[in-house]
Amino acid sequence: MNCTFLDENIIRIGNQVLIAPNVQLYTSTHPILPQERFIEDWDEKSGELFFRTRALPITIGNCVWIGGGSIVLPGVSIGDNSVIGAGSVVTHSIPANCVAVGNPCRVIREL
Repeated sequence: MNCTFLDENIIRIGNQVLIAPNVQLYTSTHPILPQERFIEDWDEKSGELFFRTRALPITIGNCVWIGGGSIVLPGVSIGDNSVIGAGSVVTHSIPANCVAVGNPCRVIREL
């Protein structure tokens, strides 16, 4: 319920995955530096966007549980059987068979 899947790229979700309410999966990303993020001398009549964006895939393995309110960022993979604690911000890939929590999300226990 109330999940957001921003699928500018592929989002792969394995079998028997639990995704709690308010989880957000974002494949879109932008450059960090403003001079790289925005198009110089942009003309709104051009029909082009005024900013640069790219998208990276997200992969969620089998038997994963993603706790409520978690955010998974572009390019992240979550390995089979892992648990992501509620409210976590997953900024990098998480290996299989572990519990990971926090902001930024980090492994706290192996299963």
